[in-house]
Amino acid sequence: MGIIKTFSDGSSLKYDRGKFDDWCVYLTKPDGSSKPPRDTDYFKQLQELAQTHGAEKVYGDFVSVYNMTGKQVEESTLTAISSISSTYGNDANAVDVILSILYMAMIAEERKVNTRLGKRIKRLGIYKLLIEGKSVYEAANFMRGMGWRDIAELCKARGF
Repeated sequence: MGIIKTFSDGSSLKYDRGKFDDWCVYLTKPDGSSKPPRDTDYFKQLQELAQTHGAEKVYGDFVSVYNMTGKQVEESTLTAISSISSTYGNDANAVDVILSILYMAMIAEERKVNTRLGKRIKRLGIYKLLIEGKSVYEAANFMRGMGWRDIAELCKARGF
């Protein structure tokens, strides 16, 4: 697949082959290096943004993107993400990149064959990080080894 989004700093996002399917998100930096961002990478950045802009704002803006996410990339959603990001001043490009990564990752979760949780997995991790104040490591890894029913119950208890 081709480039999905290019940012003001020259970096870009695309889907490519990952361990399991063709829906792995890759971030290409302006220097040409490319790799799939890990949950801990963008969770750390979200945590830092929350310290500057407030956890409620960052989480609320993420939920706005979450609510626009389906199974296909929509140009209107990519544009909306850039618009949301513009409210972050000097951090606008960083927020645009992170929210776009999350958008594309949630689409990938929605597209997984026989998924029972879909994009809720990302929302639960970000909720744990920003609203419950868990560490980056804990928020990114606490679901490992849990069954989907247990994760679904955690989501339901939080209203999503």
